[in-house]
Order: sequence, then structure tokens, then C-alpha cells
Amino acid sequence: MDTPLTRKELTHERIVETAARAIRRTGFQGLGVADIMKEAGLTHGGFYAHFASRDALLCEALERASQDAAAGLARRIASQHLVDASPLRQLVEAYLADGNLAATEHGCPVAALASEMPRQAPEVREVAAQRVRGLIAAVARALPAEADADSATVIAAQLAGALQLARALGDKAEGRALLAATRRALLQQHDTVSSLPSH
Repeated sequence: MDTPLTRKELTHERIVETAARAIRRTGFQGLGVADIMKEAGLTHGGFYAHFASRDALLCEALERASQDAAAGLARRIASQHLVDASPLRQLVEAYLADGNLAATEHGCPVAALASEMPRQAPEVREVAAQRVRGLIAAVARALPAEADADSATVIAAQLAGALQLARALGDKAEGRALLAATRRALLQQHDTVSSLPSH
């Protein structure tokens, strides 16, 4: 039987959840301790009872953002009726879904933060690198065993890059067209299993 979380643990969870959304919405520089505590409904002074530093919060927020994004991807796969598609088609269709254009704070932290990751403190950069490796590993798991060794890295870069560029164009026809073109190209090149249409 799971032990219930203490009040302090629940508060810690609330701060991390809030930061995980905010970091994808505003970027690293936009993540202020006072703002996060206020958004979480807590006082600024209580922050250091939970975290040694802002960077410590960033590390936990990145990890939580990655977990949340993976859970969201699984929900999107189920809601788009992709369960009978190949694992790669499931991933590509869900990751590059039009709904992700405006859902920055709920999406993949790699796509939301990649351009800022190299400019962070060493401990944050290491967690960020782990998130990139995690995306590559998720793609590798979706590929058939006979896929080229470099395919997972290339596809992961195309997924994150396409989502970044489409968001730059906006949640309208131009951004959606970029996502659609990328979905088609990736699936034509790499998905040899499923015949479901790309929408």
C-alpha cells in the first residue's frame, strides 16, 4: 500500500508541476521563483524549504515536463484512434498533431526549450541532454528492429525541429501545413508497416 504524501511533499509536487508547465510556456529565462510560487498559490519565502536553488527547480521541472509530455502523447494516441497503427506512425502523428501548436506548456520540453538548453548551468544542461536522449530512445523503441542505427536520431531531430518551426509560423494554416508535410515525409520514408492515411 502506498504511503500518503506528507504536506511538504504535496507542496513540493505542486511547485514542480507548476514549474513544469511554466518552463515550457515561458522558457528558462521566463521562469522566476516568485512567479512560480505565486502561480502555485504559495509564498515566495517558502521556496528554499523545497529547493537548494532555482537551477535545482529547473532540473526537476524538466524531468516532470518530460514525464507529463510522454503521458500526453499516450493520451493523444488513444484519442486519435491510432492504436492499430505502427508504433512509429503513432509517435509521428501524435507528436506532430495540430493540437500541439498551441499547447506549448503541455508538450515536449525538447521542442519547447532546445534553443535555450545550451546556455543553462551545467546541472540543468545535463538534465536537458537526458531529455534529448529520452526523445531519441522513444523514437528508437518505435522503429522496427531492422531500422538503420542513425534513424532514431534523425527522426527525433525532425520531430522537435518541425514542431519548433511550425510554432514559429503559428497555429494557423501555415504552421499546420508544415506539420502535415513533415508527417507525410517521415512516414513515407520510415513507416513501412502501416497503411493508415496521414491526416
